[in-house]
Amino acid sequence: MPVKQIMVPDIGNFKDVDVIEVLAKPGDTVRAEDALITLETDKATMDVPSPFAGVVKEMKIKAGDKVSQGALIALVETSEETAAKSTTSASAANAVSADVGRAMPAMAGAARPTEKTAAPATQAHSPDGTTSQVAGYDKGGAGEGLAHASPSVRRFARELGVDLAQVKGSGEKGRVTKDDVQSFVKSALSQPRGAAGGGLQVAALPAVDFARFGPIETRPLSRIRKISGANLHRNWVTIPHVTQFDEADITDMEVFRKQLNGEYAAQGVKITPLAFLLKAAMEALQKYPEFNASLDAGGENLVVKKYIHIGVAVDTPDGLMVPVIRDVDQKGIVELARELGEISARAREKKLAAADMQGGCFTISSLGGIGGTAFTPIINAPEVAILGVSRSGMKPVYQNGEFVPRLMLPLSLSYDHRVIDGAAAVRFTVYLAQTLADIRRLAL
Repeated sequence: MPVKQIMVPDIGNFKDVDVIEVLAKPGDTVRAEDALITLETDKATMDVPSPFAGVVKEMKIKAGDKVSQGALIALVETSEETAAKSTTSASAANAVSADVGRAMPAMAGAARPTEKTAAPATQAHSPDGTTSQVAGYDKGGAGEGLAHASPSVRRFARELGVDLAQVKGSGEKGRVTKDDVQSFVKSALSQPRGAAGGGLQVAALPAVDFARFGPIETRPLSRIRKISGANLHRNWVTIPHVTQFDEADITDMEVFRKQLNGEYAAQGVKITPLAFLLKAAMEALQKYPEFNASLDAGGENLVVKKYIHIGVAVDTPDGLMVPVIRDVDQKGIVELARELGEISARAREKKLAAADMQGGCFTISSLGGIGGTAFTPIINAPEVAILGVSRSGMKPVYQNGEFVPRLMLPLSLSYDHRVIDGAAAVRFTVYLAQTLADIRRLAL
C-alpha cells in the first residue's frame, strides 16, 4: 500500500506555530477531514485535518513542537482505492490548505475569533438525561466561555452534550483534552441514581484554603463516617423526604417503665423508653404495612415485608451505626430491652458484624437522651420511613375542662413521598402516639 506524506498547509504569514495537541497516533485509522493536530497562535487555535483516508504509519510531530508551512506532520498508509484517487485527494488537500491559509490571518485580527460554520448555541441532552448549554467553536460561546480546548475537542464535547465549562483540563495550561471529556462523561454516568432512573448533578464544592483565615487542624474522617456520609447523601438527594411531627403523652408509660426498672435491676436489665418505642412502632407497622415496605430497584413495585426488623441508631465515638433488632413482633418489652443493651454495647465496642446491620424494615433514631425538640431524620434506604424521637418534657394539656401536666414525647416521622402520602403519615403517627399513651394496647 502506498505511504503518503501530510504536510502543514499554507497558514498565511504565521511561522513557528505551537503544536498544542496531537490527535492521532500510529495505527489509527483516519478519514478525510479527521483532525490530526491542533495549532495555536497567540490569538486562536485550529485543527489541521487529514486530506485523505488511511492508516497512520508514523507521526512526525509531537505536542510542544513549533511548525511552519510545509513541515511534515505524518506518514499515512492509503489503500489502492485511495491511491487511485490521488488526483482528487490532492485537489481536496489544496482546498483545505487554501481554507487554512485564509482562516489563520483572519484569526490574528480578532481576540475572540468565531468560525463561520460553527454551530450556534443549542440545548443538548447529556448521557444522564440532563440538559446542558453547548456552543460553537469560538471561546466566547455560551457554556464554553471559560473552557480552554481545541476545536476538535469542542466538537467532540458537543456530540456528547457536555458543557466544557464543567470539565477540568489536564493538558498544558489547563487545556481540556478528549480524555478529559471522556472521563467527565464516565464520572457522570457513575453517579448514584434514583429508583426511577433519574440522576442529580451537583456542582462540586469549591476548594478553600482555610489556613488563609487563621490556624486550622485537619482530622481524617473515620471509616464509618465516610461510608455513612456517602449513603446519607445518596438517600437525601434521591428520596423525596417529607417529615410529619407529632407528640405522644407518655406519662403513664413512664410510670410503668420505672416500675419495671425496679423489678429487673437485679437481673442487670435496664428498661429504656426505646424498648416501648420498638413495640409501639411494631404495632403501627402491622396496622399500616406500606411503612414496612421497600421500592424495588426499578421503582415500579412495592415490596411489602411479612417480617418486622427495626433498626436502632446508636451514637458511637466513630459515628452513627444502625444495628437491627429482628422479629420485634415476637418479643416482649423486657426481652427487647435486654437485646437493646447488648447490641448497643457491641456497637460502641466495634464488635458488630455486617449481618447485624442488614435487613431492617424501619429505623428509630432517638436523641431524647441528649435533647432537642424536633428534627428531620434521613430515611435509611431501601426503607421508606424513619422515626425520630426527641427529649420528652412536661407540658400543660387540656383534659376534662382543665389544664394538667403531662409528659409529652416529640415524634418526627420522615417518609418517602413516592410511597406514602401525607394522610397515611398522619394516621401512622396518631396511632403510634395513641399506643404509647395507653400501653394496654401493647397487650392486644
